[in-house]
This record gives sequence, structure tokens and C-alpha cells, in this order.
Amino acid sequence: MDGELFPFRSRFLEIDGNAIHYIDEGSGPTLLFLHGNPTWSFVYRDVIRSLRDEFRCVALDYPGFGLSVAAPGYRYLPDEHADVVVAFIDRLGLSNTTLIVHDWGGPIGLYAAEKRPDKFERLVVANTWAWPFNGDLRVELFSRLLGGPVGRELIQRFNLFVNALIPAGHRLRKLDAAEMAHYRQPLATPERRAASAVFPRAITASRTFLAEVEAGLADIASLPVLIVWGDADIAFRATERQRWEQIFADHDTVIIEGAGHFVQSDAPDKVAASIRHWLRPGG
Repeated sequence: MDGELFPFRSRFLEIDGNAIHYIDEGSGPTLLFLHGNPTWSFVYRDVIRSLRDEFRCVALDYPGFGLSVAAPGYRYLPDEHADVVVAFIDRLGLSNTTLIVHDWGGPIGLYAAEKRPDKFERLVVANTWAWPFNGDLRVELFSRLLGGPVGRELIQRFNLFVNALIPAGHRLRKLDAAEMAHYRQPLATPERRAASAVFPRAITASRTFLAEVEAGLADIASLPVLIVWGDADIAFRATERQRWEQIFADHDTVIIEGAGHFVQSDAPDKVAASIRHWLRPGG
């Protein structure tokens, strides 16, 4: 890893045979960052760099993503990742935490918050969801195409998600070669890309898990929530943002105009400033 692009100490923790990579930077109120597909903790690098002087910033990689290594037999399913996150919270003894989620980090992280509600004080949701998408034709087609044999082949042989979707998910800035290398390197072989290839089909195939997460939202709906939303996202639209606003009455919304799906990397200064202002009003 490039010490300038990723200026953090890598730490590792064993959970159920998985070697979990994480970073734990700074001190102060705890922020737990959860990534989506096909990214890893690197996607939050600039946000964490900005916030670590005021907050304790913790970010992990799910098994098979980033620098984490999955145990034999691990299937890379969202419910498995969610159980790993719950165990991670327990092992680190996290408390009074603000959970920050994006993409698949939404259902995975909200599941963890529902299982450990006493550990979380606030939520930040950024271009994500936490309910079944079955019945949405646009999403169904995406899930079937990229979750089917052809899609899996494109992802595992050609690293489609990294090479195509990460650049497409940045609208305000263009990633340079070094940044792209940091996304490609953890998924350097077809075997390593298996984790990324599982998620597209899981959008519809994990209906039971997603329905469980949705059902549990009522139990945490009283938490204060900051919604940070890139409005040029090719995946999540205003419809999903408005649904978050309906679920969580105590919410503040920051729309980052022109930002793509990977809003925390596309507009890191604005995302970090929004989180800082929300957690420390007038600070």
C-alpha cells in the first residue's frame, strides 16, 4: 500500500477463521465506516484523514475484500458479512458509536445496529438501502445480468466492477492510476474476485436477509440520522433517499450535487465536513 494514499496502520483480527483487516485511527467519539462492493476501507481514506484529528475512525474490510482473507468455506454472502461485523464490534468493545454506511454497508451495518442497538448513538447513510428490491424491474435486471453466469465471468475474469463501475461512480473527479491500482490490487486474481461476484445476485437472492433488516429498522428508527447523498448516482436515486427520510424522523439531509455513487471518494471534503458539522454543530 502507498503510505501517502493510505497513511494508516493496518491491523488484523481473527474472527471465525477469517483474517479481518481494519484501521483504527485517531481518538475521540467513535466512527465505524462500512464499505460496499467492490471497495474496501480505502474508499474512506480521505474522509478518515480529515476526521481522525477529532474522532476515532474505525474501518474494516469484509472477508474477501481489501486486505482481509476469508476462511475456507466462506460464501461471501451479506448475512455472513453482517455476522462478522457484529463479532468485530464485540471484539473491539465499540460503544457510543456513529455508524457510517454506504452501498452494501447499509444492510450489513444496519443489521449489526439492530443486533447491538446499545452500541450505536447515531447513523450516517450514504447512497445505500436496507430492504428487498425484488419487484423493481431495473434492479431485477441488474441482479440477474451481473449475478448470472455471464456477469460472474465478466467480474471474475475481467474485474468488471473495479475497472468499469468505480470510474463510473465518480462524477466530480477522475481517479488517477495510483488510486485505481489500490482498488485492483486486492482483487488481483479471479479467485479474489469471487467475493465481488457474489453481491450482484445477492441483491435479489438475499431477499430473506434484506427483509429481516427492513423489519428491524423500526427498532432503531429513533436514532438521529445524517443522510449524505450524491445526486448523480447511477444506482441509488432520490426515491431511496426519500425512503430513508421517511424511516428516520430525526434526520438531516445533505445532497452533494453532481456526486456519483462513491460519494465519499468523489467528494470527500464535503462528506467529511457534513459529518463534522452534524456531530459538532458550530464546531
